[in-house]
Amino acid sequence: MKEACGVFGVYAPGRAVAQLTFDGIYALQHRGQESAGMAVSDGETITVVKDMGLVTAVFDERTLSSLPGHLAIGHTRYSTHGSSDWAAAQPVYRPVGRSGFALGHNGNLTNTTELAEQAGMLPGMVGTDSDAVAELVAREYPLDSPDPDAVAVDDLRDALRVVLPGVKGAFSFVLLDANHLYGVRDPQGFRPLCLGRLGPVDRPEGWVLASESPALDVIGAAFVRELEPGELVVIDETGVHSEQLYPPEQVEPHLCIFEFVYFARPDSKLYGREVHGTRRRMGELLAEQAPVDADLVMGVPDSGVPAAEGYARQSGIPYGQGLVKNRYIGRTFIDPDQQARMNAVRRKLNPLRDNIAGKRLIVVDDSIVRGTTTQAIVGMLRDSGAAEVHLRISSPPFQWPCFYGIDTPNRDELLAATKSLPEIERFLGVDSLAYITIENLKAAIDTPGAGFCDACLTGRYPVPVPVFINRTSGPEEAPHGAPPVVALQAALPGV
Repeated sequence: MKEACGVFGVYAPGRAVAQLTFDGIYALQHRGQESAGMAVSDGETITVVKDMGLVTAVFDERTLSSLPGHLAIGHTRYSTHGSSDWAAAQPVYRPVGRSGFALGHNGNLTNTTELAEQAGMLPGMVGTDSDAVAELVAREYPLDSPDPDAVAVDDLRDALRVVLPGVKGAFSFVLLDANHLYGVRDPQGFRPLCLGRLGPVDRPEGWVLASESPALDVIGAAFVRELEPGELVVIDETGVHSEQLYPPEQVEPHLCIFEFVYFARPDSKLYGREVHGTRRRMGELLAEQAPVDADLVMGVPDSGVPAAEGYARQSGIPYGQGLVKNRYIGRTFIDPDQQARMNAVRRKLNPLRDNIAGKRLIVVDDSIVRGTTTQAIVGMLRDSGAAEVHLRISSPPFQWPCFYGIDTPNRDELLAATKSLPEIERFLGVDSLAYITIENLKAAIDTPGAGFCDACLTGRYPVPVPVFINRTSGPEEAPHGAPPVVALQAALPGV
């Protein structure tokens, strides 16, 4: 699985905001490794720099020093449906009004077709769903008055109030115009977004928005709070101004549960919980739920390691390393050829044979999607002399595709959607397999009253979704309790 994007924004007069934005999106690199970009405003001109590649490949000291300003937004991208080229890199810019505006998006919309039609865009004009939103906002954005004595308007909030209630699906947006920074979450709060402060409480020197709290830490900002689902914040020289864009009956928190399992950095805070501790607790509950006699507990780097530590602590079985990860390899893009997939795993992970040979292993990982990576890992462990391999997964079976900002395969490619537990065990070549239950997963996160989206595990989608041809074989597959699906339509590119 691959996350959709990371977003960052900073308002800090007198500070080198381009450098702060670089550090912020570098801390969010795990959320998107396809392209990176930033938009910087000096109050008169908005400059956008973006390109394909990692943050460090797109920006250097010379580029950053050429971007003076007092506010900026940044973006790291991984596409879920859209094209993988420069045109799809973000931030998106529209040259309207006095200085224009720029937008960065984390998430995936479910009514892109409708939005594009409202904006008068032909299908070939829609590069991403973010383009459709930007076009609608641009159409609502106040233009400069023809009166030369009039004060130029550069405030987006009225346009956002008009456009965003009609936008469906998952979105955490950061935007800027010449003098304002904006952040907004969808009314379900699918994707995270938090607010931070630069400087002391009584004399703030600036404000920061970020997908995850480590992006605040790295620039020395203090975590203030998470934005509420449906909340719009506007930041300018007078401070932070907040409003709720949606009526109470439309606001129902559904943070993606896989932020805790896999996507977020372990040092991130979500719903007031540090992610590392919740992952360790997943392992502890998994040890209670699915014990097995073994000699060693090991985690699959990196996100499986905290759960493995928890499993070892609860079970009393020693914890040790069994796999070494090559830290200089980025995302493993899955090749359709089975042998190529195996080779990709071997480039990324290598076994510690002395720790493995002759041992009964408990191998803890965060999830199984297609199963090909897991199958390759098990094969490496067997080749290294493992006596037994017992696989424990810190999420329930992944059975349904995501439409809210996670790149997932077609449903018929999801291993748990097509095979029974014994069949999966045989396919992977393990002696036993157990997934954590959904009840134990939520107990490990331990946020009473907090809402989650677990559609990929249950098939219950909080927001009705189109039945994309490349995601599921038909609406008849919707499980009992799922909301009605929208009529079948061709998929438009997403973020």
